[in-house]
Amino acid sequence: MLLAATLAGCASASPNSEPDSNATSSDTAAPDTILWADEFDGPAGQRPDDAVWVAEIGNRDDEGWGNDELQYYTDAPENASLDGDGHLVIAALPAADGEDLPCFTVPSCPYTSARLTTAGTVALRTGRVEVRARIPNGTGLLPAIWMLGDNGEIWPAQGEIDIAEVVGGEPDTVYGTAHGPTYFNENGIGAALELDEASGDDFHVYAVDKQRDAITWSVDGVDYLTLTPEDLPAPDDWVFEQDMHLLLNVAVGGDWPGSPDETTAFPAEMAVDYVRMTGEGTLTPAG
Repeated sequence: MLLAATLAGCASASPNSEPDSNATSSDTAAPDTILWADEFDGPAGQRPDDAVWVAEIGNRDDEGWGNDELQYYTDAPENASLDGDGHLVIAALPAADGEDLPCFTVPSCPYTSARLTTAGTVALRTGRVEVRARIPNGTGLLPAIWMLGDNGEIWPAQGEIDIAEVVGGEPDTVYGTAHGPTYFNENGIGAALELDEASGDDFHVYAVDKQRDAITWSVDGVDYLTLTPEDLPAPDDWVFEQDMHLLLNVAVGGDWPGSPDETTAFPAEMAVDYVRMTGEGTLTPAG
């Protein structure tokens, strides 16, 4: 199923017990326990649990989300909802005719999508996060499963772990990358893993084990990159000993993937079967 991993800069195990339902109270978990999970059970069209998932909105105020992106993120169910078969579906769509969607790069964003985050509700300090997902492909798309730090700093000092990104017209390539104070954007440190099929053809388990002084990336239980402080330009710039929340999104356009073309199929859907966190962290559900 998996082929070579190519370093782009400088052993995992699945949770050993069935995860509980969505978090319902503030807590801190022990190292080997299920911290939190979402299996996305519910009727078709239902929004994901708003006690955990926060929908970020807009485009213009964040300079195209830092990448000159062309989508306007919404909280509409057509952009993020359950499908009734145990999946969360995040869909990028062409904007409706006449919609005024403020955009950083053009007067009105030509696409809508969703960016869901557990900021302020669920964060992993030390342990494992795994997401079983089918990630869409197409020129101009940049779907991502990733994490940001809760240390109160401004990016990139905030710290970022990209668990899985699939860029534009590279359907069988998955990127795992870390960004920090002296290694960010094109200087992020990571690896590219080649699958033997397009990421949109089937579900895969994308995971990160975040331990003290080591982060390991894997797909379907196969490790392909481990990063330690010694791999950084400056070891003191290791910023991952902190709570980090999860983000799921499908971006359209921007500096890395370029713009969609006539070959890009819409809706472009990321289907997420489950999200599971094991280890230590914090739960502070909204509501």
